[in-house]
Amino acid sequence: MSYLLRSASLTSYVEVARSVGLDPYQQLSDAGIDRSALLNPDIMIPAEAVARLLETSARAAAVEDFALRMAETRHLSNLGPLGFAMREQPTLRRALESMAHYLRLQNEAVVMRVEETAGLAIIREDLMGGMPGSMRQATELILGVLYRTLGLVLGAAWKPRTICLTYSAPASLAMHTRVFGAPVEFNQDFDGIVCLAADLDAAIPAYDPVMAQQVRQYLDSMLLQSNATMSDKVRKLVIALLPSGTCSADRIAQHLGVDRTTVNRHLARQGDSFLSIVDAVRVEQVMRYVSSGDRPLSEVATLVGFSSLSAFSRWFNGRFGCSVSTWRRKNAQRSAGARDASPG
Repeated sequence: MSYLLRSASLTSYVEVARSVGLDPYQQLSDAGIDRSALLNPDIMIPAEAVARLLETSARAAAVEDFALRMAETRHLSNLGPLGFAMREQPTLRRALESMAHYLRLQNEAVVMRVEETAGLAIIREDLMGGMPGSMRQATELILGVLYRTLGLVLGAAWKPRTICLTYSAPASLAMHTRVFGAPVEFNQDFDGIVCLAADLDAAIPAYDPVMAQQVRQYLDSMLLQSNATMSDKVRKLVIALLPSGTCSADRIAQHLGVDRTTVNRHLARQGDSFLSIVDAVRVEQVMRYVSSGDRPLSEVATLVGFSSLSAFSRWFNGRFGCSVSTWRRKNAQRSAGARDASPG
């Protein structure tokens, strides 16, 4: 399934690409993105193409913090109506709820949720889509923009406890330190921002109840026009719940505020089922995790909702027709062949 995002995601791409010696327009062309997307921030473009652009640009320039350099320049206005939706809320908790509710107007490929545990709040960001390989750049752009947005909404004095990232640390942490101003922990179970739970009740200075109502009415009308399907809603919840081991049809229905029969009926009309969506999400996530090779298989098994490594291995063999090690070897051979065949 293809997900779209506002072309505002490309803000400052040209400047950052040029600063590290790249031809930004050639990179855009190679990623299949028309340069006209740079002229209007509200054009909807494929999220996969943007993720590919960021990864290939970082590799071509040998700059691991490419996306963070873009995030560092962002302002609340770059989020369009979503930025107003966050600012026009009384507390951080309400701002995050509003962002999660309206996020697909900005980026259909991101799922955001907030978890509270032991006096801490975890603001998680999960990426949808089946693009294999690293998603480091897309993840860091999303978290970098989220962090800057929270700072702009709450004021410069606000700082999170930790920034958590699922992949390994880069050679240099200078940009991470500069952008986040907080400890960054790598090889974690999720991508997100950790702060004190008490921070969720922090007041937002710019809150205006009259403006908040007008913004909400405008965004609600935009949501009605976007018409997310039941399959879309279930898919986002599956991505969010799989790592916790609590992803069930009943739990999904509970989150959606309907019964299981209603969910199944809507999915059937769209040619889907709960199990088919779970399987598709697992395939997408597994391809990403296994391709990167950064995580032990026992951890990958947990992240895609299996209770044991043996259960995961059986599923993988049945789904891909080979073991993980064989799949990795074949994938490495294909990648090497593609590089050898490419011109230059």
